[in-house]
Amino acid sequence: MPLPINISDLLHGRTVEGERLEFKRGWNPLDTLHTICAFANDFHNLGGGYIILGVEEKNGRPVLPPAGLNPDSLDAIQKQLLNLGSNAMQPSYHPIVIPYIISERNILIVWVPGGPTRPYKAKLTPGKSNREYGYFIRKGSSTVRAKGPDETELLSLAATVPFDDRLNQRASVEDLSRELILDFLQEVGSDLAADASTLPLLELGRQMHIVEGPEEASFPLNVGLLFFNAEPHRFFPVTQIDVVWFPDGPGGDKFTEKIFRGPLPRMIRESLNYIRRNYLNETVIKHPDRAEATRVDNFPYEAIEEAVVNAVYHRSYEEREPVEVRITPEDLVVLSYPGPDRSVRLEQLRMGRAIPRRYRNRRIGEFLKELDLTEGRATGIPKILRALKDNGSPPPEFDFDEDHTYFLVRLHVHPEAVQTTDDISRVSGLESMPRSKAELGVESGVESGVESEMAIAILTYLQKGALGKKDMAERLGKVKPSRYLNDLVRKMVSNELIKPTIPDKPTSSLQKYRIADKGRAWLSEIQKRQGVS
Repeated sequence: MPLPINISDLLHGRTVEGERLEFKRGWNPLDTLHTICAFANDFHNLGGGYIILGVEEKNGRPVLPPAGLNPDSLDAIQKQLLNLGSNAMQPSYHPIVIPYIISERNILIVWVPGGPTRPYKAKLTPGKSNREYGYFIRKGSSTVRAKGPDETELLSLAATVPFDDRLNQRASVEDLSRELILDFLQEVGSDLAADASTLPLLELGRQMHIVEGPEEASFPLNVGLLFFNAEPHRFFPVTQIDVVWFPDGPGGDKFTEKIFRGPLPRMIRESLNYIRRNYLNETVIKHPDRAEATRVDNFPYEAIEEAVVNAVYHRSYEEREPVEVRITPEDLVVLSYPGPDRSVRLEQLRMGRAIPRRYRNRRIGEFLKELDLTEGRATGIPKILRALKDNGSPPPEFDFDEDHTYFLVRLHVHPEAVQTTDDISRVSGLESMPRSKAELGVESGVESGVESEMAIAILTYLQKGALGKKDMAERLGKVKPSRYLNDLVRKMVSNELIKPTIPDKPTSSLQKYRIADKGRAWLSEIQKRQGVS
């Protein structure tokens, strides 16, 4: 059974932070049991962890190539793990054990997701007659026995599972999209991608750990619906990002609103692309005393990206409130509900030193990290501070109330890049787009909203020459062509806005697309209405 993440990235700690990884050169049943117990307790809601058997650790890093395990011992170790989960832990817990061959050496990866019935305790010493148990948790990259305040806090977490890791009994396994799962597995480079198209959806969901329950009553987890359902707002109302532009400031009479919905990665990427295309610009400042000009952004994209991703990661999906991005000529505000963990202090946050005791959405963070949309581990605020400093922008404002009911991030425009309303509208010729199909001039083709935005961007790029889907994806800020982009290109070809360079081989790897006469005329009309030359 392959893991749903890239093995090389896992071994090198590129997608999983060190405190969620434990390397062990050999097989020590009791030591491994205590680490399994600690990961299952998931004291900080990080999503459990991974134990790599057969790989030595030195100074916190794996020693590769691995030492490996005796191939004849693999079955025996797996049977022992099964027995330990049943007879040496209370309540019973069984991790997912996966054999791998790395550099011709056998290793075992023990995947330990955070358990649904914590707290767990494990035997302190081996043997059937031993009846003494203890609670174990992770402290940094070490497994320790929970005592005193830590044990009290762990016991208080009994029967509390983060919302994103709970079963959703209002949905069915069929509500998960195989196509979206396959896109994800391919993007993160998982070995599971090779089997994803043929595995039964139920089995695929179990291997992704987004489906749980007995065979006769299996349900998707909330995180599965948030990432792998095309319309998660049906299950979690107001799961959306609202981007609102106030040309005359928030007190003015005019504003433009655009709403982004869909699976979380798509929603994040499309809202950020929309903001980047419409409201970000670079100002070149020439100096009389030197040849080199200074280039500044009105708002650095890296800071906006961190603020938006953090809002999606840490918001509550039980509250019917959107993530809102409010943009004026003077500032950009990202607002989400509720506020940060109670352990976070505003003074520490403003200095970039706040580290929450516990994360609200452990699985959302895990998937976002695998997609390189977040690094996790409280790095978002320092990255915002660093991006603003590098751009020469004023420091940000962070705010939340005494009850932590909201969280606000305000980015101020660079003082030398203040733009007029018309200037911002013309940044890329892609300001707020027409909403109806009649205005688009495509009666049955490209829909309004996000797709029309992306269609206009594609046509703008194709004016300079033919592009393949991969090239389009890169210009749109994506790692690779998504199913969404593939569907849009198909619609644009169908409506004769673009045409393939190899029409008799539509699936050719050399296929590119060029703008058609109808697309050129449509784009020209859009630009005339916007006053774009």
